[in-house]
Formats: sequence, structure tokens, C-alpha cells
Amino acid sequence: LEGESPVSNMAAPVPGRCAFFVERKKRFCKMIVGKGKRFCGEHAAMVAGSRRIVCPLDPKHTVSEDKLEKHLKKCNSREKPKPVYYVKDRNAGSDGEAETAEVSLSQRSRTELVSLLDKLKAAVRGLQCDLEEKVLSHSALQDELDNPKNGESAHKHLRQQASILAHMAALGLLAGGRCFVEFGAGRGKLSHWIHQALREEPELQLLLVERSSTRFKVDGKHVDAGAEFERLQVDIQHLDLCGVPLLREKRLPVVGVGKHLCGAATDLALRCLLENPRCGESTEPPPKRLRSGNPGSPPAGPGSPAEPWGPAVVGLTVALCCHHRCQWRHYVGKDFFRQRGLGAGHFSAFCRMSSWATCGLRPTNHNAPAHSQANQRGDEDEEHEPAEETEDVNGFLSPSEREHVGRLCKLLIDCGRVDYLQNRGFTARLSRYVGSEITLENVLLTAVPSMPADPTPTCAQAT
Repeated sequence: LEGESPVSNMAAPVPGRCAFFVERKKRFCKMIVGKGKRFCGEHAAMVAGSRRIVCPLDPKHTVSEDKLEKHLKKCNSREKPKPVYYVKDRNAGSDGEAETAEVSLSQRSRTELVSLLDKLKAAVRGLQCDLEEKVLSHSALQDELDNPKNGESAHKHLRQQASILAHMAALGLLAGGRCFVEFGAGRGKLSHWIHQALREEPELQLLLVERSSTRFKVDGKHVDAGAEFERLQVDIQHLDLCGVPLLREKRLPVVGVGKHLCGAATDLALRCLLENPRCGESTEPPPKRLRSGNPGSPPAGPGSPAEPWGPAVVGLTVALCCHHRCQWRHYVGKDFFRQRGLGAGHFSAFCRMSSWATCGLRPTNHNAPAHSQANQRGDEDEEHEPAEETEDVNGFLSPSEREHVGRLCKLLIDCGRVDYLQNRGFTARLSRYVGSEITLENVLLTAVPSMPADPTPTCAQAT
């Protein structure tokens, strides 16, 4: 075969398929070509006079230079009109403070690290924020839990979902006549099981909030169901619940849920739920009102934007994770930190140290990438991305000691969230809802109003 072109020894390309020979794969490209063309879009550069360039909207694909203008009008990455519930930085928190320079732990001296540990231990001393062991399960998932066809990974996710539902049931949140808002919904598995548990209940709404387009969604399983499913493709940072038409229409009480809501996304979700002003408020003067009893004065409908309204939040259950991706601007526990003499710099360091809780027993990584934005998705594989702050700190602490410090950092950050909820009239708790053999990120944040209305019976029992 030496000296012969690989193409000469190959059969001709399949009719209707690209004629470009992929040297690396030793075969012709299998992409379908346009009528009368020999090459697919990516390989059209083989045609004389054609030149492909990177799409200015998305560098992940290319486009023919002479067709760029036409492509930009239909590219899937073009900016789309913002939905009515999009309000830029609605839940971002204050950006009035100067940004603190990010300093990795490996850049800090031993003296600085010891000082940080002393401040951490002083801050967690006497915290009224116990972490209780409370592993539950729910009957709605029992058949799937017993199904031998589910692999180990699927079984672990089912155990987590079953415990989350059981915690909701124990708090009286798993009932009909509610709108469940799943933050960082991903494929929507948690909403799926909520619907399975409440499928006989009247008036059920499920809002799935996810900023990314997601493959293999389970929404399609509920097309003919009585419940109302709606997916909102928006970053939690910009979501105004008051503007969601489905929520305004029936005004059902809201329950916030999330399974492994990454880093700052938890804080964004808390702000989204609890810092909504009265919807419909505007800077425009109110319309003139006719005299009472005048038959010509139409009442404002439930969806009327002129009528101030805000969703009634009756509770939340959020599985926490990825504290190393939290950000001071978004964090809801700033006052909690300040009361303990801590600020943005300490918060940044504790976030980095928090990664030791899940990687303290692993080898350190000298090439850890830079700190990045929080992921909002509850991925269906294992917990998101590995922690990024795993640098060698010159033998400072043993692996088991680092793991303990990481857990203290997570606890302190979460207690700030509990304090935030308590200051807004909620009874909030932290629970280990599954064992560490299921996931190392096994803490659940729950909250219900401190003085709830008459409890509504839940549909199923927790075990």
C-alpha cells in the first residue's frame, strides 16, 4: 500500500454524502450534502473560491464567508428577544462594593492560612445552626428504587430525589394547588417525580428554570398530563417570577426546589423567591379610577399588570453543592459574615477552602484552572465539575484535616443562608438527606414560613 493514496483504495463516497476524505478516520465524511453539491458545509472549502470563517456569534462552528450575512440572520446563537420575565441582574445582589482580588491558597503564606483558620473556627463557634442526619425516602420512587435495571449512578440519583420528596412531604409542601419552581432543572427529573407523587392532585403547576438548552428532557412525558409544565430558558440571575404569565394567571402558592444547585445559583434562587417586589409596580401614574359602583369600571383581572402582586412562597427544599463557586456579590449572608467580623476577602478564601470537603483526601492538582462562574445545572451524571481549588499548600494540614476544614467552610456559608431565611420570617434547617456513600454533597436546605397557614394534607407518606 505504500505510495498509494488512501482515497484510491477506498470505495467512492456514498451518493448524497460529502466527498471529503477524512484522513484521520480513513473514510469519507458522512454528512448529507445539499442538492447538486459534492461537499458538506464544513468541507465546502474544498471547492475553489470558497472560504470558511469562524462564526462571530459562536466560535464552535464555521460559515462560508460569502454567506455570512445570511447566516447571521438564522444562526441559533443569535441574540433572541428577551422574554417578559427577563429583568437584567434582577437577583444579582449589590455590586456597590469594590471587587476583591482573587488570591489562591497556594499564594498565601503559612501565617495567612493560620490566621484564616483561626477566624473560621471563631466564626463557627457557638453557631445555632445544627446539621441533622435525616435520610428519608418516598413511596413514589419505590418501584424505580427496586428496579434492578437501574445502574449504580441512576440508583444514587433516585435515592437523592426520593429523600428530597420525602422532606417536602414532611414539611407539608408536597401537595396540590401549588406551583413548584425547579431551579437549575437540567433534564427536569425532580419535577418529574414531584408530578408522579401528585398526579391525582388538582391544580398543579411546574416551572423548570434552566439557562442552557438541555438534551433528553423528560418534559415530553407530561404533555398529556393534567399538570401544567413550562420550561423557562433563562439565567436565574435575570428571572423575575412576577413576570411569568403562568404564575400570574392562577397565582398559586410557590414552592422552590432544586437538586444540587451549584454555588452562587443557590443565592440567586433565594433572592428570586424572597426579594420580589410587588409585581406590577411601575413608575407610571396609576390609571384614573371611576366612582365606586360605576358599572363601567372593569375589575383588574388576575393577570393585569396594573395590579400589584407577588408570589406567595410557602417553602423551599434545595440540595446544596459547589460552595467553591459562590460569589460575594450574589451571597445572601453578607450581614451574617459582617456580624462575625468577616468580609469579602475571608468569604473568597473560605469558598476556596470549602473544596477540601470533597477533595481533601485526593491528590492535589497543581494545574487547577481559574475560578469561574457558578453552574446552575443539576447534572444527571455525577456532581457537576470537580472543585477547582485543590492546590498544594506546602503541606499545610493533613488530608483529613483539610476535609474537616472544608466542611466547616461549607457549614459557615450555609448558616449565612439560614440566617437570611430566618430574617425573612422562615424557619430554615440544614439536613444530611442522604449518606456520603451516595454523594459527598449531601446537605439539604429546607425552609417554611415560621407562622404557616392551615396545613394542607400532603398526598403521600414519607418513610
